[in-house]
Amino acid sequence: MRKLALCLSLIAAAIFLPTLASTWGDVGHTTINRAAAEKIPADMPQFLRAASDHIAWVGPEPDRWRSNLEKPLNDAQAPDHFIDLEYVDWLKPLPPDRYKFIQAVYEYRASHPTADVPLPEKIGFQPYITIEVFDRLKVAFREYRHAQAEKRSTADAEANAIFYAGWLGHYVGDGSNPMHTSIQYNGWVGPNPHGYSTTHDVHSKMETTFVNANPEVTHISNLVGAPKHLDHPFDDYLAYLRESQSNVERAYELEKLCGFDGHGSPESREFIRQQLARGSQMLLNLWYTAWIDSAQDPELWHGEKREPRVCTAPAKAARE
Repeated sequence: MRKLALCLSLIAAAIFLPTLASTWGDVGHTTINRAAAEKIPADMPQFLRAASDHIAWVGPEPDRWRSNLEKPLNDAQAPDHFIDLEYVDWLKPLPPDRYKFIQAVYEYRASHPTADVPLPEKIGFQPYITIEVFDRLKVAFREYRHAQAEKRSTADAEANAIFYAGWLGHYVGDGSNPMHTSIQYNGWVGPNPHGYSTTHDVHSKMETTFVNANPEVTHISNLVGAPKHLDHPFDDYLAYLRESQSNVERAYELEKLCGFDGHGSPESREFIRQQLARGSQMLLNLWYTAWIDSAQDPELWHGEKREPRVCTAPAKAARE
């Protein structure tokens, strides 16, 4: 009887498990990663370009972690997909360190108890996970350079770099979606003089349903140019997020005109196409920057330069 009850509960859980929205859906994330991989220039490692199919496949990977079947994983990484920039207008500049950001938010909340500033995980950590994965990619590229210089196999470093490049693409893709940079992420909140939709299907309708129904919006190759080195990756990425945020109201205007229903309109299709291309271009820029910057070797751990230590055994005590 207990076994039957357990089976029934598992079946019920499978049936009623909530479906989690995926940013851009698999199609959008795959498009962003593939378009970037296909534009990798000749002065970057060509194993990346050769792995464009796998890099594209990895694009949706963090959305595969958003399941109640892996609840600790889902809970831990859910805030990495977004940042509601309106909540941190007071924090200028944003610190480049995740934990300094968390500390700043808690300190502000303590000193401004009536301010509308939620907990850090409710604001989101989008730029932080992006730069953290970018740094992982840079390390993998550095290890690839070392293996080449020492005439060792580069296979392990290549495998790391391919995964990190694809993983990075997910968050950069998230950042190109206006809905992942604003409190207006799924239905307009607060004063609404233009009568924008307040329903909670705006997000998935724009980024998944509409993209899946209109494959022409994924034709973005001609919008992605040669990569540029980013001298200040964190600051440049924040500027990219703020540009995305500036497109939020345009997204709601298009939605109000039924732009994301069915085939929408030429304007809505081009809007989505431009956002996907922005994501692909920024991703390519970050890959290129990680590669160029990986040529620099870090200092020794903690910056210490130790002289070789000569170990000598203590002299045996003389017998009495």
